[in-house]
Amino acid sequence: MAILKIARMGHPLLRRRAEEIPDPTAPQIRALADDMLQTMVDAPGVGLAAPQVHVPLRLVIFRPPTSDDEEQAKLVILINPVLEPQGEEMAEDWEGCLSVPGLRGKVPRYLHLRYRGMDLSGAEIDRTVEGFHARVVQHECDHLDGILYPQRMTDMTKLIFDSEMRHVIAETRAQEAATEAAREAAAEAEMEEEVDE
Repeated sequence: MAILKIARMGHPLLRRRAEEIPDPTAPQIRALADDMLQTMVDAPGVGLAAPQVHVPLRLVIFRPPTSDDEEQAKLVILINPVLEPQGEEMAEDWEGCLSVPGLRGKVPRYLHLRYRGMDLSGAEIDRTVEGFHARVVQHECDHLDGILYPQRMTDMTKLIFDSEMRHVIAETRAQEAATEAAREAAAEAEMEEEVDE
């Protein structure tokens, strides 16, 4: 196993469609998946697509957290994936990318998704997922079609440096506190009206 060099935004390989893998069981595909896993862990990242390590093949790996414990998440190796949004509902959330280091962006993604493909043994994978799992699959599979997350963004003012994320967190906490205070004030006012009656 080896740690592979990660291609960065601007590299031509990240802008083109990756090729189908004719034989998912080929030893070189397993070796590539092993190297990608080592690279992803070293980086560290939640997922990695073959084009990100300079290999133009339709292979992604990811470990979406299934709970608060990221260490327990099961690794998914997905070959020749096909994605099908399950409904029109989308949500924006922050994403980062090993090929776009030092930046984060708020990206709209489908909340519910079905994905199909094959694993390293050639067995079919067919899953319906939601939330963060669905977001990770969409992000990684975008790499296979030459798309980086900034291309999905609808508001470029939400593209920020990682080091500035603390401001976003502070703003979010302040908004949540204001919302909670407004709810409490409304509940108190409602109670006072009931008492006055």
